[in-house]
Amino acid sequence: MNWGSYFKGFEAYLILEKSLSKNSIAAYDQDLSKLYEYLTLQGVDQTPESISTTQIEQFITYISELGLSEKSQARILSGIKAFYKYLLIEDLIDTDPTELISGPKLTRNLPDVLSIGEIDQILQIVDLSHPQGHRNRAILETLYASGLRVSELIGLKMSNYFPKEGYIKVLGKNNKERLIPIGDEAIKFIGIYLESVRNQSHIDPDSKNILFLNRRGAKLSRVMIFNVIKENVGKAGITKTVSPHTFRHSFATHLVEGGADLRAVQEMLGHASIITTEIYTHVSTDYLRQTILNFHPSNRPREK
Repeated sequence: MNWGSYFKGFEAYLILEKSLSKNSIAAYDQDLSKLYEYLTLQGVDQTPESISTTQIEQFITYISELGLSEKSQARILSGIKAFYKYLLIEDLIDTDPTELISGPKLTRNLPDVLSIGEIDQILQIVDLSHPQGHRNRAILETLYASGLRVSELIGLKMSNYFPKEGYIKVLGKNNKERLIPIGDEAIKFIGIYLESVRNQSHIDPDSKNILFLNRRGAKLSRVMIFNVIKENVGKAGITKTVSPHTFRHSFATHLVEGGADLRAVQEMLGHASIITTEIYTHVSTDYLRQTILNFHPSNRPREK
């Protein structure tokens, strides 16, 4: 069973036709090598064009039983499918044995989400008598009110904060700007922080346009935001693992559960694709059932 010439032809195809990098080509080679090794272990002496669908399915079962993750299984199958597509294009095979093989259904790890009650617990527990208490409350209110990434929060500029209009302007991934509405509670606590803390502080010249500052008047670090959250989550007695991203997930989930349009949520989160935003449709079955009962035409009285 000599697969060497097939591998070389496939590599040339990936370079010339697909313009793939060396690393990508090496990954494809590794995927095909796994299939070749499996067939060798099984004592199969066949060239690629004589391999059957059943044999490839058995290989997928084999790597699954080895404990490879669903993601790894899907990637390997994708590489094998690309190889057989090449063989088909080159007229080396008449039928593609991988055509009807579907990969493992990838499970998406849903992010932890705080309930509205848990959010309130965390916000209410912030010690406003602490020198940085009003700042910390304003930070948490802003995270929940706008769904910002932690990098966007610490980089939020005074010049991009428009309390009268109720918006903040954010510079997100790939330097893409977006406007996000910000609620009255966040505006209220940002206002208190500005008047009672920030305006009374010595501000580092390089941080004059940064909204949230540390006690030395400089830009906050990501670690500081994590610490603020960890401290107040602990005080609130919440045992979930909570990070700045948890506030972002909760912001999006509560919007969707409240009936917000996914496109609007996508825009506010700064997602390039609606597919990314759709993870927030993991609402409770009770909520979905109630939605069906309330809004689906089949549950409305019909005229006789």
